[in-house]
Amino acid sequence: MQNSLSTPASTAAPSEQGTAFKVLGAISFSHLLNDMIQSLILAIYPILKGGFNLSFAQIGLITLTYQITASLLQPLVGLYTDKKPQPYSLPIGMGFTLSGLLLLSVAPNFAILLVAAALVGTGSSIFHPESSRVARMASGGRHGLAQSLFQVGGNLGSSLGPLLAAAIIVPFGQPSIAWFSVAALLAIAVLVKVSGWYKAHHLGARGKGGRKMVHNLSRRQVGWSISILLLLIFSKYFYMASIGSYFTFYLMHKFNLTVQAAQVHLFIFLFAVAAGTVIGGPVGDRIGRKYVIWASILGVAPFTLMLPYANLFWTGVLTAIIGVILASAFSAILVYAQELIPGKVGMVSGLFFGFAFGMGGIGAAVLGTLADHTSIEYVYQVCAFLPLIGLLTAFLPNLEQPAKQ
Repeated sequence: MQNSLSTPASTAAPSEQGTAFKVLGAISFSHLLNDMIQSLILAIYPILKGGFNLSFAQIGLITLTYQITASLLQPLVGLYTDKKPQPYSLPIGMGFTLSGLLLLSVAPNFAILLVAAALVGTGSSIFHPESSRVARMASGGRHGLAQSLFQVGGNLGSSLGPLLAAAIIVPFGQPSIAWFSVAALLAIAVLVKVSGWYKAHHLGARGKGGRKMVHNLSRRQVGWSISILLLLIFSKYFYMASIGSYFTFYLMHKFNLTVQAAQVHLFIFLFAVAAGTVIGGPVGDRIGRKYVIWASILGVAPFTLMLPYANLFWTGVLTAIIGVILASAFSAILVYAQELIPGKVGMVSGLFFGFAFGMGGIGAAVLGTLADHTSIEYVYQVCAFLPLIGLLTAFLPNLEQPAKQ
């Protein structure tokens, strides 16, 4: 294939050469390793809670620290690299993640746990906007497909975290977290190759990518549309925070499951999220992203409303359905936002990834406090109504014509 990691000499725009699947595969694999490492933080919460005698509010604070660090930095990273691309920032960002991982394995107290979480968040703040830019550069014009392939790597990695935690960290304890540094080192090696391709191709991609206006909206209309999209991200990631941070506790409390059995259920949900991610981007390329956003955010509401009242079997079924439907939204939302503000791929990606991380972190902290003051079951009764915010999709303009395929 002409557009490969091993042939960086060509400086033609990716859009002229077609979709660079080798590059997309490499960046998706790196995303898998990155998010697998990050998901370990969520997966070992029961271990940390017992080992450090943490409250649910403190568990939420760990998530808040990690995700707010990423949230605040990502738009700034994206805005800076829109003006001055930094191809080798990708392996550098993974170096921060590696440092946080190693510190997490030896953290002696809650304060050091927060520092480790902040380092992992810093790694994410660098990785996500720049790797999203690489995905768009390598898309060959199939932006939804490229974002979905990029996202599915991350979601598969997130789904593996609970399984690996159950198999390795639960039996061997906190120090065994350091073994996952091998994954971080592998990601750094892959990202060095991706960075070489990025460095060779960014001039052509910047010359082509995102300069053509795809709408005639006023600045006020663009601002209103971005605000709606951020509200949709709020609903999605607040709900995702309830699953990511507290689903294992919910299953253990309501159905008396063991930690390992609960983590298997969390894996099923996260794997469903990975499957749903594959759907959203390509379908959005074909039928229009607004329709995907409609179906994903609002369409999940009936299932979230049923979940708090389901038995164990139907809890598993419903969470899998919720994962598939809800996950299809992000790629469509991100590409829609990039088309609202063409030429600002890094800034838009950083804003939306950062806001998603921030909402997840705030959601974890708020919901943890709510669980401490009420019950873990009540958290899911409240969160069940969040997808109804998807009704705001009606106010989004139609930006594109569906592909004639």
